[in-house]
Amino acid sequence: MGIVNVNDDSFFAQSRAKEKDAFIARVETMLEQGADSIDIGAVSTRPNMAPVSLEQEWERLSPVVQLFASRFAGVRFSVDTYRKEIVSRVYETAGPFVVNDISAGEEDPGMLERVAELDLEYIAMHRKGDCVTMHHNYEYEDVVEEVADYFRKFGEIAAAKGVRDWILDPGFGFSKSIEDNYRLFKGLPELKKCGRKILVGISRKRMIYQPLGITPEESLEAVTALHLQALLAGADILRVHDVAAARGCVTLYEFLK
Repeated sequence: MGIVNVNDDSFFAQSRAKEKDAFIARVETMLEQGADSIDIGAVSTRPNMAPVSLEQEWERLSPVVQLFASRFAGVRFSVDTYRKEIVSRVYETAGPFVVNDISAGEEDPGMLERVAELDLEYIAMHRKGDCVTMHHNYEYEDVVEEVADYFRKFGEIAAAKGVRDWILDPGFGFSKSIEDNYRLFKGLPELKKCGRKILVGISRKRMIYQPLGITPEESLEAVTALHLQALLAGADILRVHDVAAARGCVTLYEFLK
């Protein structure tokens, strides 16, 4: 899953493609390099991000969603949003897509009903707090068990709301210390018992570059090393900034299998 951000404040500058030509170029390159899907985001989730209104989010998304639907028809794509109204507008503009919700339906109480009504695939991410506090320090007695329990309960809620097809995102980098992230990473086989596909989003994140004393721009080799480990531990989807490296990693993993 290749990441394309259409805002100007995402933490990794090279993922930003706010202008039409830059957006087209980034998507085309990712598809040429072997991306299976494209994840479009219009709101940064980095720490201390500035609040963005619904209309601001749609102003950023509307032209690129229209462009994607016409130029890349048939390509699987997701939109990174926690607002049900954005889901409705994207669907009206481009038809079926995957909803990538960092709040697992907690930020907008009507989200899961809307996803069920439109029969869309859904990515539910674990975090604590809300969009303002999700990067604060939280404590866990057993982060793997707590996250697994969170998704067991989410599965019951999703079923009750009518959401049939959902993917589990452990939420690396959200509401977790660096140590918690690695404990959770080692616990991927336990999360696999929830019976859902697992999306791993660790690309260029602080949990990788900070322990090494490097910058996000210098972290690709380390990211790739952990991507292989994620696949070996049961990950089904890698959400990445660098498609060529990830595709190579997947290809070698398939040889290993």
